[in-house]
Amino acid sequence: MTTPTDDVPHGVRIGLSALLLAIAVWGVVDLVLDRPETWLSAHVLVESGFVVLSISTILYLWSSWLGAQRSLLRATDRLVANEAERDRWKAKATQLLRGLGVEIDAQFERWLLSPAERQVALLLLKGLGHKEAAQVLDRSERTVRQHAVAVYRKSGLAGRAELSAFFLEDLLLPIHREETDDDEPKAIGVG
Repeated sequence: MTTPTDDVPHGVRIGLSALLLAIAVWGVVDLVLDRPETWLSAHVLVESGFVVLSISTILYLWSSWLGAQRSLLRATDRLVANEAERDRWKAKATQLLRGLGVEIDAQFERWLLSPAERQVALLLLKGLGHKEAAQVLDRSERTVRQHAVAVYRKSGLAGRAELSAFFLEDLLLPIHREETDDDEPKAIGVG
């Protein structure tokens, strides 16, 4: 049976530990049966070495296995926490994007854009060119250009870059907190 926390099967751990323990017990039994006259003989040192080595190896292996298990459990806990944080972030981002979409649509209403002009304006905001927008909308490129010109005229903007900047200029700027009277975060602009 493999434990869920490492890749060393439980049976291998038990089998290896039992083998090493048997070697240690065999060494102790051999020493007792031999009843050596002196404890400083080569035979006693070799047998004692096998016993100490076997027991040390068992302790080292189990310590390593348990350490790996604890480390894997900590990593699993961090993974679960990171997944929860990711899910919270995605939910918040989805909510914010929905709010941004509502605000963009409200601005299109204030500019009195027709439904076709709104579609074109949204595709331009997404980074599509006139030709690509025409393919998406299944319209001619000329019609899309006319809608784009109407969007720019009604909004008072000079082109696609200004349209994008109108909605997105401050969206991706880092927020830097400065000490102010009202303690409001201030965006650091470019230039």
